[in-house]
Amino acid sequence: MSRTVPKRSPRARTALLAACALIATAAGTAMAAEADVQAAAPGCSVDYAVQNDWGSGFTTAVTVTNTGDAVSSWDLKWSFGGSQQISQGWNAEVSQSGADVTASDVGYNGTLGTGDSASFGFNASYSGSNAVPETFTLNGVACNDDGGGDPDPDPDPTDPPGDKVDNPYAGAKVYVNPDWSEKAAAEPGGTAIADQPTGVWMDRIAAIEGTADARGLRAHLDTALEQQGDDEMVVQVVIYNLPGRDCSALASNGELGPEEIDRYKNEYIDPIAEILGDEKYAGLRIVTTVEIDSLPNLVTNTGSRPTATPECDVMLANGNYVKGVGYALGKLGAIDNVYNYVDAGHHGWIGWDDNLAASADVFYEAANAEGATPADVHGFITNTANFSALKEENFSITDTVGGKSVRESAWVDWNRSVDELSFAQSFRQRLVSTGFDSGIGMLIDTSRNGWGGPERPTGPGAMTDVDTYVDGGRYDRRIHVGNWCNQSGAGLGERPQTAPESGIDAYVWMKPPGESDGSSEEIPNDEGKGFDRMCDPTYEGNPRNGNSMSGALPDAPVSGHWFSAQFQELLRNAHPAL
Repeated sequence: MSRTVPKRSPRARTALLAACALIATAAGTAMAAEADVQAAAPGCSVDYAVQNDWGSGFTTAVTVTNTGDAVSSWDLKWSFGGSQQISQGWNAEVSQSGADVTASDVGYNGTLGTGDSASFGFNASYSGSNAVPETFTLNGVACNDDGGGDPDPDPDPTDPPGDKVDNPYAGAKVYVNPDWSEKAAAEPGGTAIADQPTGVWMDRIAAIEGTADARGLRAHLDTALEQQGDDEMVVQVVIYNLPGRDCSALASNGELGPEEIDRYKNEYIDPIAEILGDEKYAGLRIVTTVEIDSLPNLVTNTGSRPTATPECDVMLANGNYVKGVGYALGKLGAIDNVYNYVDAGHHGWIGWDDNLAASADVFYEAANAEGATPADVHGFITNTANFSALKEENFSITDTVGGKSVRESAWVDWNRSVDELSFAQSFRQRLVSTGFDSGIGMLIDTSRNGWGGPERPTGPGAMTDVDTYVDGGRYDRRIHVGNWCNQSGAGLGERPQTAPESGIDAYVWMKPPGESDGSSEEIPNDEGKGFDRMCDPTYEGNPRNGNSMSGALPDAPVSGHWFSAQFQELLRNAHPAL
């Protein structure tokens, strides 16, 4: 059963330190010393967590919680006690003068209601000791003070465990799936990444209880409790079993027929919700990726579009993608420690003008279906199990060559984004304008988008023409941006990390590296997974990939099964390199 404590707003942050009691003027407000503006009565707590310290530098995640009246902007200040020097910050404007540091909001996270939080992070160097700062001020008022001047490090007893935080990854470890880790470690060189956290895929009903080669959901959560210790712990669970699943790609078809929405609800979502809602797991932060490659299909692969399929037309007509996603969001979002991130495709799918607004509208429709509300959506995830480069640094959307925009190149093909980071950040704003909470965060799957190795360009292409310029400089070396199956030349991407860029909650490895996208030829199986020619290296393509070769590796097994040759290639082409 789910916990019964009342939930806060969808992006509220649990106060990890006691709130401060503050004295305001008789009118209940304080006046800024140097400005003729009225400020709300403040109060605050700060969670400052060093996530990685390598002896000469460190990464820190900071969460500031407003325990006083609402504010429309904020400045958090502290002083280092040693030689710490900040080199990079994200989700806040971070400046430093000597030992004194100021972190200011970046607009979209400036408004904090009572109980609301903002999270940001930074990298810094140091020598000698790296002591945690002792005092912080929010808009000039001391934080983490009980009003009598004595720090109170104990959690607020009225703030129950499991209450939603702004960024579930902030200050938390992330679950390492032992089933995947064991396979990775058994590969030559695999121990270098075997301790990385990856997603747990519930890709059929049988996966809930477990199969011969993978533990079930409850067993994963029990193992997560063992890994947790005294820390916060994130567990990443992929919800992936819609009726008529993935109507445009046979390799990832599922076990449920297009009309089996009741089975999806009763035999799949309900049992998952019952397990996740068990009080035993209330101390875990459970991040769900909700139904990969589903809702965007209703926009791009239906109707009169050349990429349309009859199967996607059926799912648009019966509404079961929208109903299924809505039901999952409502049931799982009602659990206090579950954070729903809806899959939002990738830049090479919905980055075009015709697709952006239409996709956001479909997501919003699903978030209001079957009892769900937009408050059940904590954020969105892009590039799940895909290969789109995180950052294309050798060209930008505003570049021109010979009077032609980069958007006119064959590779970009009038897309609004050239890489996944720019897409995730811009699409986040589109989603907010559509009606989602302004605090939603984005995840980006970086498990296979590194594109390193000796073929990685070291600079821009020649300025001969726009195609030469783009093709010579692009990191993403797929034949076509629509190619998605076991791509030749791919490499591991950025390692999982928290709050790496503005609006991004985390880079994650939701797709476990080494697990196949689909078989290179037809392989009978009892998992409902078909054979898709996009996984056949001899396939010459279709309108969805510009009638290009598939770029797929040969000798691949059924989707989700271990593919050693792919794993080895990902290791060789990792960027950053291992």
